[in-house]
Amino acid sequence: MTISGKTIAGIKIPDSAMASQATELLREHGSELLYNHTLRVFLFASLNGQQNNLRYDPELLYVSTMFHDLGLTVHYRSDDKRFEVDGANAARDFLRGYGVSPQSLQLVWDTIALHTSPGIAEYKEPEVALLNYGAALDVIGKGYDQLSNANREEIIKHFPRNELKKNMINTFFDGFKHKPHTTYGSINADICACMIPGFQRKDYCDLILHSPWSE
Repeated sequence: MTISGKTIAGIKIPDSAMASQATELLREHGSELLYNHTLRVFLFASLNGQQNNLRYDPELLYVSTMFHDLGLTVHYRSDDKRFEVDGANAARDFLRGYGVSPQSLQLVWDTIALHTSPGIAEYKEPEVALLNYGAALDVIGKGYDQLSNANREEIIKHFPRNELKKNMINTFFDGFKHKPHTTYGSINADICACMIPGFQRKDYCDLILHSPWSE
């Protein structure tokens, strides 16, 4: 199904060459679950921006959303960085090919890198806050009551949830199970604790007490 330029729940899918290419990369490297999740996140984020009369760049939000979970995939994931940073780096490299300004490159990088950082993202630029909102709504239902039944049904009709509640934890874990150390200080450590028997998270208090300082 071609989605470029399509209007769903009153939100138009960006149809520029840049947006279309970002969509194709997601189709190529992401699973069906990630693809549908990603498009729902964009629509949820855009509806929230519309409801709150926020001024933001729909195309930059769209590209950010297309890349926000690509750091979980085999093609984009590293051995030593948080998956959010892998996705942010990939998006920045992608956008450089389109001559995007340094300010916009940084905005997209922040939007992706901070999308799993509650308590920070919502106070950043609208694009950052909106992606965080859309992702949280789709994965944990934050803000669920702010979405109308009509919009919810239309979006899910186009982009089914694929039993996300059952499958998303495994999808996340598959993206960073080879580098659980990168989850320190993030919500992803909860996933490692869920999936790895006996997983020992780094403890910040322990790090303070055992620092190399002599006192």
